[in-house]
Amino acid sequence: MKQVSSREAVDMIKDGSTVAWTTAGLCCFAEEVAMDLENKFLETGKPNKITAVHSCGCGDGKTRGMSHLAHEGLVSRLISGHTGQSKSMGQLISDNNIEAYLLPQGVMAHMWREIAGKKPGVITKVGLGTFVDPRMQGGKVSEKTKDDLVKLIELDGEEWLHYKTFPIDVAVIRATTADENGNLTMDREGLLLEALPMAQAAKNSGGIVIAQVEYIAKSNTLHPLQVKVPGVLVDYVVVAKPENHMQTIGTKFNPSFSGDLKIPIDSIKPLPLNERKIIARRAAMELEENTIINLGIGVPSGIANVATEEGIAEMITMTTELGTYGGTPGGGEDFGVAYNPDAIIEHEAQFDFYDGGGLDATFLGLAQTDKEGNLNVSKFGSRVVGAGGFINISQNSKKVIFCGTFTAGAKYKIENGKINIIQEGTTKKFVDKVEHVTFSGQYAKKINQTVIYITERAVFRLEDGVMTLTEIAPGIDIETDIIAAMEFTPKISPNIKEMPQELFEEKWNQLGLILKNKK
Repeated sequence: MKQVSSREAVDMIKDGSTVAWTTAGLCCFAEEVAMDLENKFLETGKPNKITAVHSCGCGDGKTRGMSHLAHEGLVSRLISGHTGQSKSMGQLISDNNIEAYLLPQGVMAHMWREIAGKKPGVITKVGLGTFVDPRMQGGKVSEKTKDDLVKLIELDGEEWLHYKTFPIDVAVIRATTADENGNLTMDREGLLLEALPMAQAAKNSGGIVIAQVEYIAKSNTLHPLQVKVPGVLVDYVVVAKPENHMQTIGTKFNPSFSGDLKIPIDSIKPLPLNERKIIARRAAMELEENTIINLGIGVPSGIANVATEEGIAEMITMTTELGTYGGTPGGGEDFGVAYNPDAIIEHEAQFDFYDGGGLDATFLGLAQTDKEGNLNVSKFGSRVVGAGGFINISQNSKKVIFCGTFTAGAKYKIENGKINIIQEGTTKKFVDKVEHVTFSGQYAKKINQTVIYITERAVFRLEDGVMTLTEIAPGIDIETDIIAAMEFTPKISPNIKEMPQELFEEKWNQLGLILKNKK
C-alpha cells in the first residue's frame, strides 16, 4: 500500500477505464477522490471516456457525488442502480450524451462477487417483467446505449435473467482507518456496503484499488476482526479532509449511526400531522409483531417515525437494503443508515436475504401506478432516475405496500377527523399505463403476492391482477375525489370501507393495540 494525495491517486486512472465506486448517497463515497478526478479532467481533459459503475444513488442532488463526474467526455458509459441523486448525470443521459444502463441495485451489489470469482454473471429472477427485462428495454435508458448486458435464459423450464459480468479497472472504496499496510476498518461509517467484494473484483481483473480514509494507524495495530478489507487488496490510500468524508448526505458524523452509542429514542422528532403522516399511519397498520420489514425512501421512511412515536418500534425489526437491522431507520438526507442499529451487515449479504424472500413486508414509494398494478419509480418523461433496490425488494417480499400521495402537488386541510382537498394535484399518479415498469403487477399475480397501495384518501389492493378500491378516507367522495383524479376507473370492492377516523387526529395512540389484536 502507498499513501498518496488525492490528485496522485486519480493520476492512476487511465483513459477508458471502468471505475467502480462504493456509495449510498454520500455514505462510504470517496468524495475527495471524485473532486480531484473532476478537477484533473477540467484542467487537462484526462482521463476521458471512462465507464462509471455504482450500485446505489450517489450524490446530494446538487454538486456532490457522481455530479463530479458528470462532464461530457469524462464519462462515456454509466452502469448504475440509481442516478436520481445526480441531476447533472441524469441530464447527460437525457441528452443522449452517454451510454447508460440502470440495473437493480441488488444485482449490482452481487455483481462484484461474480466478477471477483470470474463467473459469467448474476443469474436471478429479479427484473423479470420490468424495464430491465430484455423483452422490454434491457436496462438501457439512452438511445445510444446498444450493447446487451442482460439476457433472458431458461433453466429447468423456468425463465431467469443473466446479467453479464465485466472487468473492473479501478475500485474506489472508503473506510475509516488504514494502517500502514493498507488494512481497512470502518468504525465510523454508518454502513459497510460492498467494499470487500469490489476490491476483490478489481484485483482479480488486474486492476487497482484506491481507498479514501480519515486516519492512518501504525502497522499491525488494528484488530483483525475489525479489518473489513485486507491490505493486500489495497494499492493506494488517500487521507481526506473531514468535510469530504460525510457519514451521510446530511450528517458529518453521528455516533448512533455507527453503533458507538445509543441515543434516547424520544429525541427523534414526531412527524407533523399532514398527508404524509396519514399515509405512514395507515401503512403502519399493515405491520405485524415479530416480523422483518424494509422501508423505502420518501413517504415510507415516515413509518419508522410513526412506529417510534407509537412506541412499537421494538415489536418489529426494521431493516434497510444497505444492511442495517433494528433501531430506527433514518429518513431524508440520512436515509440508508439507522439510529441505534442492532447490526450492520454487508450490502451484498443483505440482498442475499432479501432476494431469497426473507422480508415479511416492504413499504415502498408510489410515484406512478396503473390499472394492472404496475409501478414506475424509474423514469418520468426525459427524467431518468433508476430503480435502486426497488425491483429486488418489491419482487421478493412476501407482502408489498406502496405508499404515496394520490396526486402530485395537491393541498389538504386535516381537521375533525377528516381530510379535505383544498387544491387538487397537478399530476395524476394513477394512470392508464405506466411509462416505465419498475414493478410488474402481472408478475405479482403470477407468484400470488399480496400488494397494497396506500394514499391519504384511498387504499387499493391488487386483486386477481386488477387495481381494486377497498377503502376511502373520511371526508372524501369516491366520484369527485378519487375516480375523477385517475386516468382509469378502478374495480370497487363490494366490501369497501372507511379508513379509521383516528388516523386523521392529532394524536393516534392506536398502533400498539392494532398489533396486539392481530397477534
